[in-house]
Amino acid sequence: MTNVLNLRQPGQTPDHGMDRNPGMEFTPELFNGLRINRSAVERRAATIAKRRSVKKDHQTAWLLKVITCMDLTTLAGDDTPGKVKRLCRKALQPVRKDILEGLGVADMDIHTGAVCVYHNLIETAVKELEGSGISVAAVSTGFPAGQISLPLKLSQVRASVEAGATEIDIVISRAKVLTGDWKGLYDEVKAYREACGDAHIKTILATGELATLTNVARASWVCMMAGADFIKTSTGKESVNATLPFSLVMVRAIREYHRLTGYKVGYKPAGGISKAKDAIAYLVLIKEELGNDWLNPQLFRFGASSLLGDVERQLEHRLTGSYSAQYRHPMG
Repeated sequence: MTNVLNLRQPGQTPDHGMDRNPGMEFTPELFNGLRINRSAVERRAATIAKRRSVKKDHQTAWLLKVITCMDLTTLAGDDTPGKVKRLCRKALQPVRKDILEGLGVADMDIHTGAVCVYHNLIETAVKELEGSGISVAAVSTGFPAGQISLPLKLSQVRASVEAGATEIDIVISRAKVLTGDWKGLYDEVKAYREACGDAHIKTILATGELATLTNVARASWVCMMAGADFIKTSTGKESVNATLPFSLVMVRAIREYHRLTGYKVGYKPAGGISKAKDAIAYLVLIKEELGNDWLNPQLFRFGASSLLGDVERQLEHRLTGSYSAQYRHPMG
């Protein structure tokens, strides 16, 4: 099972040693001609969950892979330092020890890829996760709507990096997409990338608010051109968040960008993914469209707040043959 999982070794820090996407000159010719056929995308997306049957040990391995690719997230108005501390402990020990021992994987150092919080709780998370190899991600730039001035957005990014965040999830200005101001979007994201410095930047497209799949594809290209390390579907606050059709369009843009430049950009679906079977469908999508290189936390993440509970529940079912109550798998 170790070969299937390809997990980090205990104490190993995230592999940010791979060549980062440096971005490229703004080249509208690469995306202006894109026209996405929604019907074709939806037909292809509808087949993804049906194409592979993942059972027994393979299912266990894929569920553990889901955990290692998870940004365990709390972005609520009632967040407190105590809540974030509990979440960090859950990130460090995401599955009950007795379940891991029963599955024979207790020595694999299973933990989530990152913990994602608001800016004012970064230092709490950094302190709790020190030395663990788990990244601290922070949402920024006026998350979730992004309706503040660019200077304020940039100051938020710099402050989050200074506080210790190693990953910054920024929101793009949806108005620039909806009005076709692609150069303005490019300049904005490039400025965020520069403000991030060594911290990795995940650009949230808010796909459910971009009106068309063609806009999703074009926005993906512009963000990658501007130097995004990841492109991400949603804030989790929109009425429509991550879907397989949105994801298919975005990962194919990543594939073509890699083919053109040689640089690998990561992908993060977020919002609305709460069931283990749905998470596995996303892993299947990544495997089929981008290949095994992307099946690791350096290039793929789930933005999740409730997904972990169902994954842990499924792992216990794999061990015992029966489903337990949700309260047996608290988030923290």
